Amino acid sequence: MSLSDIPAPSPPPARAGRRSAWWLRGVVAGIVLVAVAVIWITNAWLTARFSETTRNRAEVRVALYTGNILSELQRNSVVPLLLARDPALITALDVENYALTSARLISAQKEIGAASILLLDAYGRVVAATDRNELGSNLSQAPHYIAGLRSKDTVFTVTERDSGGFEFTYSRSVLLDNQVVGVILVGVDLSKFERSWSVIADAIAVTDSEGRIILATEPRWRGLTMDEALAVRSAPSAIRRALQATADWANEPPDAYVQGEAVMRIDSRVPFRGWRMTSFSTYDSIRERVNAVLALEIMGFAILMALAFYQLSRRARFQTRLFQRESAELRQLNARLQREIAEREKAQKDLAVAEQTLAQSSKLAALGEMSAAVSHELNQPLAAMKTYLAGARLLLQRDRPAEAMSSFQRIDDLIERMGAITRQLKSYARKGGEAFEPVDLRLCLSSALTMMEPQLRTRAVRIVRTVPRGAVMVMADRIRLEQVIINLLRNALDATRETHDPQIEILLAAGETARLSVRDNGHGISELDKMFEPFWTTKKPGDGVGLGLAISSGIMKDLGGRLTARNAPGGGAVFEMQLPILGNEARAAE
Repeated sequence: MSLSDIPAPSPPPARAGRRSAWWLRGVVAGIVLVAVAVIWITNAWLTARFSETTRNRAEVRVALYTGNILSELQRNSVVPLLLARDPALITALDVENYALTSARLISAQKEIGAASILLLDAYGRVVAATDRNELGSNLSQAPHYIAGLRSKDTVFTVTERDSGGFEFTYSRSVLLDNQVVGVILVGVDLSKFERSWSVIADAIAVTDSEGRIILATEPRWRGLTMDEALAVRSAPSAIRRALQATADWANEPPDAYVQGEAVMRIDSRVPFRGWRMTSFSTYDSIRERVNAVLALEIMGFAILMALAFYQLSRRARFQTRLFQRESAELRQLNARLQREIAEREKAQKDLAVAEQTLAQSSKLAALGEMSAAVSHELNQPLAAMKTYLAGARLLLQRDRPAEAMSSFQRIDDLIERMGAITRQLKSYARKGGEAFEPVDLRLCLSSALTMMEPQLRTRAVRIVRTVPRGAVMVMADRIRLEQVIINLLRNALDATRETHDPQIEILLAAGETARLSVRDNGHGISELDKMFEPFWTTKKPGDGVGLGLAISSGIMKDLGGRLTARNAPGGGAVFEMQLPILGNEARAAE
């Protein structure tokens, strides 16, 4: 019995149910995203539209209020001129008989609708008035009396009352034989407009040419500038600040704040003495209209969400029934799997024995590969040692021990190098090395050529070496770097063995990277893609095992560089090694 013989449970309905559930969840998420987008767009569009409508209405209202003020001022401006030419008033001032003057002023007030009318003699004493309580008062120091006394035309003055607010007065001197005998003062009642404006929710203020508020629905504003008036407000509570921040976010950016509430500001010029009227409209009506539409939209999306959740609940019940049926099938499958597991455990024991045998074979193969690598890398130093020993023997026979000691020192250096090579071959399985230091590539090249000197003497090969005058510093392991250069030179010698007039060109250049190129005029490379594979070689059996370039490529990777090969255009092969250049800053840090 095997796993393929065990019938699997029937998952397609469950998977279909899960797919449907995910589909419904996607619908719910889509509804939420669409609802947020629609509500956001609707709020922005309706707020802008209703704000524009409210602003237009406020502008029309300000224009109407401006006309009312101008009409009132113009209607009262002619009264001083008419009364200053009234013969009865002139006669009364001349003969100082004021028995009927107050009654005449009261009659004129009723016909014209002025706030108050006063008749003053040449000394500033009130001799007739629509308000009899004013009779006998001395207004000789009043600004409107002085202004009327000094001018022969009608003069308009704005005077601040001690009780608060402002008094608006037209004054004109009364002349008799071109002599001033009195002054007519006509008061203009503009405060009635403040009372009518206060019924409306908007705040309205009128400023004079100096920017001082002379009319306002907010009594605290009178006498202040507009900036000072807007700064007058009580400190709001934390809840009110939070609600205000929410309201400001939902509306367009407010023009100003009145009593801590965002408002829309409308400025209009009153064509009278440089006056200006400013109206402040709240956003309450705009929010009410926008919120009504948003409430309908939210209700519609809530209904869609409710339908989607109803479908999800139905799917959940259906999937629960499917899971219960699958659980029963899985219990039966579990019992069968227990029997299958026992059979598998027996097979695994047999497999473990086979794996141990295979592991032993792999170890033997690895030892063989390492032995071949050691023999390949030690071949060159051994050949050099043989040459130096023969030379030392000959020098000793000729009684030249000092020169023989030099050969022995070179043999000692080669023995040290062989020890370093064996230590490095042990670490080929891991990345990097531990003996990194600043190295001059020129010195490495000279040392490698010295190592190759015995072989170069046996061959008539022309060596062309091009190196810069300055040092070419890299961060590397000197022994391993020389090992790569020796492998490249040895390959070049082998490639030119059957070539007439063999030649090897060595080019060292320093730019963004350090580049060392070794070019020969041999037969070239037939298979570039296999060049750096282990145990691949074009040499005859016994001449090489195919590990030199593979080892050299691995060393260059450990040193942070790379080794490349290509065929030269005129024949032969070019091997190029690249290493990061060691700059002055890196050298100083080292």
